[in-house]
Amino acid sequence: MFELKFTTAAHDQWKKIEGNPSTAGLSKQIKKSLGYLQTNPKHPSLNTHPYDSIGHPWDPKQKVFEAYAQNNTPSAYRIFWCYGPDKKQITIIAITPHP
Repeated sequence: MFELKFTTAAHDQWKKIEGNPSTAGLSKQIKKSLGYLQTNPKHPSLNTHPYDSIGHPWDPKQKVFEAYAQNNTPSAYRIFWCYGPDKKQITIIAITPHP
């Protein structure tokens, strides 16, 4: 199991979604995806794959990944993350709608 850490931006994005009653369904979907990410980052429903448009926060040689929080939804939400900074840790970089 991985420990989840959040960048300041990702934390702010998550709190904005989680604290809004009109996004309760989205909040539930993101929580479910974060749970999968914590236990198995390669869970099939996450459709995890490398993402090149966001730089790694502390090691440019490492990969950033994109995981699905929603699918088949207009502006579906994605979770951008990377391994680290320590072993058994995942850092959430951003939680945003897909353009």
